[in-house]
Amino acid sequence: MASGEFTIEDLRRILHEAAGESDGADVDVGTMDTEFIDLGYESLALLETGGRIEREFGITLDDSTLFESPTPRALIEAVNARLTVREPS
Repeated sequence: MASGEFTIEDLRRILHEAAGESDGADVDVGTMDTEFIDLGYESLALLETGGRIEREFGITLDDSTLFESPTPRALIEAVNARLTVREPS
């Protein structure tokens, strides 16, 4: 299980694993405020991404968190907020 901070590199890697290397635009500092839909990531890719984040980082993300985080920046902030309140193992 990963620990610490969820970063843009983590998000990029997990998105590529969930949606495939060739699907969607690359997420980087220049696209932090671009909506996932505009980057080419559909709801199924985001659900798979959320599941992978949960497993890797040991947190729970409900569907509303995923869909109320329309940009990479918003999702990274939501995940990091969950990481800071996560119960110790």
